[in-house]
Parts: sequence; C-alpha cells; structure tokens
Amino acid sequence: MTPPPQQTETTVFQDRIDIKQLAAGGFYLEFPKTTYSKLPEFEHIDVGLQADPKKLSLYDNATKIFDLTPNIGTEIHGIQLNQLTDQQKNDLGLLIAERGVVFFRDQKINPYEGKELGSYYGPLHIHNVGGHPPGLPEVLPLYYAKDSPVDKYYKDFFIRGSDGWHSDVSYELQPPGFTFLKIDTLPSNQNGNVGGDTLWASSYAAYDRLSDDLKKRIEGLEAVHSGKEQAAGAAGQGHTVRRKDVEYTHPLVRTHPVTGWKALFVQPGFTRRIVGLNRHESDALLKLLYQHIAGGYDFHVRFKWTQDAVAVWDNRITSHAAIVDYLDFGIRHGWRITTQAERPFYNPNSKSQKESRINK
Repeated sequence: MTPPPQQTETTVFQDRIDIKQLAAGGFYLEFPKTTYSKLPEFEHIDVGLQADPKKLSLYDNATKIFDLTPNIGTEIHGIQLNQLTDQQKNDLGLLIAERGVVFFRDQKINPYEGKELGSYYGPLHIHNVGGHPPGLPEVLPLYYAKDSPVDKYYKDFFIRGSDGWHSDVSYELQPPGFTFLKIDTLPSNQNGNVGGDTLWASSYAAYDRLSDDLKKRIEGLEAVHSGKEQAAGAAGQGHTVRRKDVEYTHPLVRTHPVTGWKALFVQPGFTRRIVGLNRHESDALLKLLYQHIAGGYDFHVRFKWTQDAVAVWDNRITSHAAIVDYLDFGIRHGWRITTQAERPFYNPNSKSQKESRINK
C-alpha cells in the first residue's frame, strides 16, 4: 500500500490528552480553520488478502468468539486491540470483510494507539467538517450532552431513526474501508446505563434479498454521493469546510476486493441520485432501496454498548444508524478512526455472498 502524501498532520506529543476526561468537563471539540488540498488518489492493497483463511491467530488466542446474527456481526472476547500482532491485524481485516462488523468489549486502546492501528489498514481520513480533539485531526469524537452546542443539531436531524442510515463519508473518491469506534461514556437514567445502541445492516445480504430482476436492473448503474449538504450545514455554523471535493459517483452495486462478493452500495445519508435516470425514476428507486435497507431486520445487528467497547466495521459492505433515544439522559461520548480504501468498483463476474455459500 502506498499512502498518499500529507494525508494527516504529524505532531509529537509530550503529554497525551485524555479525551474522555475532556468530555466530562464539557464540550471540547476544536474547529480550526485549517484547509487541505484534494485527497490524492492511491493504490489500496487490502491487508485481508494476506490473512489466514481460518483466522487462527484470532481464534486460538481469544477466550470467546461468537456470531451475533447469521448475516452480520461477530463479537470477540479476550483480545486487546492495542496489542494485536500483524498476523492478527490481517486476520481481523478478513473477518471484518466477511462479517461486516466486529465487536470488542473492555478495550484499553486510546486515540493515539487507534491512529497507529488504523494506519495499518489504510491512510487515515480527516473529516471534512467535523470537530476534533486538540492536536488530533484524524480523530472524530462522538459527543452529545444535553444543552451542549450539538444538542439542537441532534434533535433537529435525528427526527426518525431510519433517516440516519449511512456509510461513513461515502462521498469521497476513495471512501472509507474500516471505521474503529470506541464508546467510553454512556447515557444513563435512574436505572443505569441505557440507550445509544447502534444498528448495522449487511450490504451483502441486502443485495441478496433483492429479486433477480431488480439485481439485473441496478447492476452497472452509478449513483452520486454528496457531502454538499453536510458542508453547507457546517459552513452555516461558522465552521471551516476543509476540502472542496465533496461529491463523487460510485457504482450502485460494488465488489469487495477481498471476499469478491457483491454489495449494495447506497444509503440515504449521502446518496443523492442515480446517473442516467430522470429525477422521478431515481427518487422512486432510491426510496425503494432505502426502505429495503431500513426494513431488513433479517440482515441487521443491534449492538448494546458497554463502557470501553469498540466496534470495527467495513463501510464498503455495511450501512449503520445510531439509535438516538438518549437525548434527555446525559452524556454519550466516544471517538472514531476511519481509514480510506479503494475507489468503489463493480466486477460483473463477481458473485454474491449467497452464491459463494451455495457453491462451496
């Protein structure tokens, strides 16, 4: 893998900050006026291609590994992400590519170690508009507290949970591969920690659940993914938009470079229109696909967070949505690291996950 030059800011930290402690003291995110040039193209070689198909470096060292649903989500106990060997990183890359999202509990990893781990999988992405901790532009905090600067945004934006389905910053030319998210502070009511779960949907299974005729109709089509609304919203709050290139076209069905499986690559968060269809046709087809994803309970997994749990997911073959049911119950805080991957592509000779299972 050849990382793009000047992708992240490099700083030597004498005293590492504790962002969980910062969050306990109130809203701490910085929104500097730093801007960046267009993200350079690069060749991405997925480390999952170097993995052991049996993933023994994980299975032989974990105390427990189990699937949460048949189609998506695996949980691993007894392994710390900040202590992974290179072989374990490779095997984890393959497991995530197969299962969509992998969960770890009671993790000690901090944002600095998160940057180091994330860099193994690809260049780190700096969010186009999001705030970040002091000196850590590659770290995107998730922060909510009642009456904080983000309170109104949450209450205005998350009107209905199904509106929140998205794949992270899919509007980039080379959108994310993996996202690592650690939640270190949970909302609570009088009965303890409650709320703030997250849903993920398998884009492999979402594709497989479509009729054969609809699959044929959408394969080869492309859709525009746009961050313009996100950028405009940030600019309206006086925040700097760091890069101008916030809209690209990607295939509606993409092929994963490691598994070779087809995945539905569309979501209401950033997909705006289908190329070659008129507005009415595009809107109707996108609405159908959005409802298909939101209503696909048989290919969803819902994760109940515990303090210091980490979720690692593959944005290429999942969508996710936050369950924002905690707006009156205190602080929810965590941080994420996001890695870039290849430009989305569609291989007409690739197979679906279901086809691969049947042919084994």
